[in-house]
Amino acid sequence: MTEAQTRRGFLYRAAVGTATLGAAALTNSGCSGNKPPTPRRPNILFILADDWSFPHAGAYGDAAVKTPAFDRIAREGALFTHSFCASPSCTPSRTSILSGRPIYKAGEAGVLYGTFPKDLSLFTHALEDSGYCVGHTAKGWLPGNPTAGGMTRPPIGKPFQDRKHQEPVRVGIDERDYAANFNDFLAARPQNAPFFFWLGSTEPHRIYAKGAGIANGKKLTDAKVPAYWPDVEEIRSDILDYYMEIEWFDQQVARTLDILERSGELENTLVVMTSDNGLPFPRAKVNLYDAGVRMPLAIRWPGRVAPGRTVHDFVSHTDFAATFLEAAGLPTQLPGSTGQSLLPILTSAKSGTVEAHRDFVVTALERHTICRPDGGTYPMRALRTRDYLYIRNFEPERWPTGGPDFVSSNKTFHGDVDACPTKDFFLEPATKETHTREYELCFGKRPAEEFYHVPSDPDQVRNLVHADTAAAELSRHRDRLEAILKGDGDPRIEGKDPWKDYIYYQTTGYGASFNLSLSEEERNQAAGRGSHKPE
Repeated sequence: MTEAQTRRGFLYRAAVGTATLGAAALTNSGCSGNKPPTPRRPNILFILADDWSFPHAGAYGDAAVKTPAFDRIAREGALFTHSFCASPSCTPSRTSILSGRPIYKAGEAGVLYGTFPKDLSLFTHALEDSGYCVGHTAKGWLPGNPTAGGMTRPPIGKPFQDRKHQEPVRVGIDERDYAANFNDFLAARPQNAPFFFWLGSTEPHRIYAKGAGIANGKKLTDAKVPAYWPDVEEIRSDILDYYMEIEWFDQQVARTLDILERSGELENTLVVMTSDNGLPFPRAKVNLYDAGVRMPLAIRWPGRVAPGRTVHDFVSHTDFAATFLEAAGLPTQLPGSTGQSLLPILTSAKSGTVEAHRDFVVTALERHTICRPDGGTYPMRALRTRDYLYIRNFEPERWPTGGPDFVSSNKTFHGDVDACPTKDFFLEPATKETHTREYELCFGKRPAEEFYHVPSDPDQVRNLVHADTAAAELSRHRDRLEAILKGDGDPRIEGKDPWKDYIYYQTTGYGASFNLSLSEEERNQAAGRGSHKPE
C-alpha cells in the first residue's frame, strides 16, 4: 500500500468510523438514519446482471439482442467499451464491487461460497452510515455465508423479495418481480432520504428454457459463434436462449426505470447497468479471457454525465465503490481498496480516451466450484492492456475446468463449466475427435503463461508465448503484472495459498458435502443428494 493510500484510509476512518461503531443496532434496517440526509444528494440505482458478457447489447452493435433499456442508459449517458469485472465468478466479483478490492485482498470473500471477514469495509455500509437508505432485490452478495466470518451487518441493506410476477414465467426466469420490489423499496424509504438500490437480476444465469430463442422467432443465423466453439446447431440454439434471458432482464430494467421516472426521482439518480461476470459457457465464465471478464457498462446521471458519449478508458468493477462514495460526497477510498473513482471520466465532456493512464486492468480467479482434490483451486491472474492479454496460470498441471475424473460440488465432471447444451455437445465422445482444437481450448489443460494479441485475435485463441515477434511485449506484460501483484500484496505471487483452506459454505444439494463447517453426519447426508439449483 502506498503512502497516499495509507493517508486516505486514515481520513476515511476518521470520517465514518464513529458512525460505524453504532451500526450494530441497525443490522436489519437498511436505512440507518445515523445522520440527517444531505439535501439533493444523488440516488444511486445499481443494476447488475448475472453472467452477461460484452458486447451482447444493441448499443454495442449486436443486432441479435434487443436491449432498449440498456441502450437508453447509454444514449442518455456514457457507454463504456473496456469495462472489466475483477473476477469471473459470482461471489468474488460482487465482493470486489462492494469493497473496491481485488479478490486476492478480500480474504474469504474472494471465493465462491465464501464469507465476509468482519473487518472488510463495504461502500454500502458507508453510504448507510451517512444517511442513505440501502436495499436490494433478487441476487445481492451470493452465493455464500455473509456472517460466518464475523460481519454482523447485511452487506446490501434490507432485501425486498416479496413481489412475484403475476403471470407465469418460462423455465429459468426468476419469479421475483424486480421492478415491483423496487417500488416497495421506494415506498418504504424515509421521506427525502437519498437511496442506494441494488437490482441483482438472476438472468442470464443458467438454467435456460431449451429452445426459447427459436420459439420466440430468433434464427440460428442470428447467433455469433466465437472461434473456440464448434459452429453447430446445438450451440447456436444455446446462444439464442442466452440472448432471450438478456432481453428479459432488459425488459425488467425498463419497467424499473419507468417506476423511477414516475416517482420523480429519475433526474436525481445515478444509474449504472452492468454484469457480474461473463456468459455461462465454456471458456467464458470462470475464465480470464474477455468472454469471462469484459462487461457491458452504461452510466446515466443527468446534469453530470453528458449524454451520447462513448468511453474507451479501461475501468474495473473495483472502481464502483469509490465512484459511489464520491458521488455521495464521502471520502472515496475504503480501507484496503484499490479502485479509483470514475467521476473524472463521467463529468468530462470528452469521448474516446479520457484519462490516458487508464490503459490496463488486472483480473483474477482462485476458487469457483469445488472440483479438484483437497480443495485445490485454479489460480489465475491476468493483465489486459489495449493490445494484449497476458494470463499467468499458477498451477498448470491442474485442470482449469476441474477435469474429467473429479465429481465436483455441482455433482458433475468439469465442474467449473456450467451444465448446458453446449457443454453436453463438447462432452459427447465424438466431439473430441471431430472438433479437437475447440475441445482442447475449452476443456484441456493450459500452459503456465498465455499471451494474446487482441486486435488480430479478438477471441484469444492463438497463444503467442513462444512467438519470437512477441517476446519483448510478453516480457513487459509479465514484469508489469508481477509488479502490480507484489505492490498489492497478493499472497499468490509470494508463493502462499490461503485459498485451499477457505470453507465452502454451500448448504444445499450435493455440494454441501464439501462444507467443512457442517458436521460429518450432515456432510454424509448431503453426499446422497442431487445437484443444487444454480445460484
